[in-house]
Amino acid sequence: MAAAREFAALVPEGVTPAAAAIAWVAAQPGVSSVIPGARNRAQAEGNAAAGSVELPPTFDAGAHEIYDRYFRAAVHGRW
Repeated sequence: MAAAREFAALVPEGVTPAAAAIAWVAAQPGVSSVIPGARNRAQAEGNAAAGSVELPPTFDAGAHEIYDRYFRAAVHGRW
């Protein structure tokens, strides 16, 4: 939960955390597509809107820091 709160704090005003996450993943080197799930039309529309989200330059470093602190040790070796 702490990681989710910290991630949400990085998200620009007017952008949902889900849209920011999709936009951030899509911006990573080597990523050619992102396939998010959606349970309803509103979520699907929100996911589609992520394609036009512009993240601030500091977002990438913040997201990497959260990953390093909370997840790297548990998952990175499994890639």
